[in-house]
Amino acid sequence: MRIKSAFPLLLINMFLANLSMGLVIPILPELLEQFRAGGQAAGYLVSCFGLTQFLFSPIAGNLADRYGRKPLIIAGLILFSASHLLAALSWDLSLLLVSRLIGGMGSAALIPAIIAYAADITTDDQRGKAMSWSGAAMTSGFIIGPGVGGLLAEWGLKAPFHASAIVGVLAMLCSLWLLPESLKPEVRKLRLRTQQSKTNLFRQIALSVRSRYFILLLIVFTMTFGLTHFEAIFPLYVVQAYGFGTGEIAVLLTLCSLIGTFNQIVLTDRISRRFGEKKVIGAMLALSAVSLACLLVSGNYFYVMFVTMLFFTFNNILRPTMNTLLSKAAGEDQGFVAGMNNAYTSLGTIFGPLLAGILFDIDLGLPYLFGASVLLAGSIVLVRRIDGRSSPSASEAESETAFGTTG
Repeated sequence: MRIKSAFPLLLINMFLANLSMGLVIPILPELLEQFRAGGQAAGYLVSCFGLTQFLFSPIAGNLADRYGRKPLIIAGLILFSASHLLAALSWDLSLLLVSRLIGGMGSAALIPAIIAYAADITTDDQRGKAMSWSGAAMTSGFIIGPGVGGLLAEWGLKAPFHASAIVGVLAMLCSLWLLPESLKPEVRKLRLRTQQSKTNLFRQIALSVRSRYFILLLIVFTMTFGLTHFEAIFPLYVVQAYGFGTGEIAVLLTLCSLIGTFNQIVLTDRISRRFGEKKVIGAMLALSAVSLACLLVSGNYFYVMFVTMLFFTFNNILRPTMNTLLSKAAGEDQGFVAGMNNAYTSLGTIFGPLLAGILFDIDLGLPYLFGASVLLAGSIVLVRRIDGRSSPSASEAESETAFGTTG
């Protein structure tokens, strides 16, 4: 297989990596009832995935720069499959939590390597479209996960985990046989000799804070915080507040995620070219905040479906827009920047569900009000700090100008 023809396989792997994040969400009420757990356990099950994703993402990004993209992709798929097999065999909440921790490690290995691979095989002119497709696979996997989980649960509560483990093994075998390495051997050897170690997590965080793309990383955190705030308690909220059933939740999330992904593919590149990335990011954050708050207005099924579709669309457009800017700002450190992108995503995945679960026990609608406030603050405060030039267009020099000075 030629390197550029491997891109569809990359998208499938990206989809699977993020599918596992949301797979457990629609069956949470039944799982919690089976394990006699409270509402905060829902937040723990989602946020513990982000914990190991956060801890291992910078390490994986650096390893992808030093040893190549393919080994990390294969390792990630193996961990992905193992986590779902353990979840399928779990008989108490502690084993389910362990399976989610392993799944986070798999995602940490997969996502930075895939993003760096896409950057390796595209030019600056092609990268925006490639990141748009990668972003579509990433966000659609995360958003479709709950719908797929709910539909598969019709064949048994653990059926989503069995199916996901099998698909993960198949994806690993396909990648092992068909996916060529995108990082040239001479580049890997040079980096092994000259690159300073960046495997210390806190050192990498400090480097990212001083970098020219730190504001975009904060926006990545803000967007993920709002999305996971929504998803972590969505099934619990619509069940307790509006009386929705598991099947209704699965259909709603599946349809909304498909429409949102289609809108992303059609709209992202067009509106970014017309208005610039800065305006798109600010508008999508603000609109996400409004749509999140609107979920509290009515329990009508079709109204909730419409608002959810809008929320998914706005979030889907955000991700590739930021990925494009980060990739252009990264230069030769594609793996490192992709790892930090994943790390900040993981921070949002940790704190969003955790806080949502706590707030949900206080008041059913409080998580959505708080999540909307965070997204709105991101639109108002963070985007203002991006330089007036909306985005880098063709060269790395322009990228540096747009994001300020490096640390």
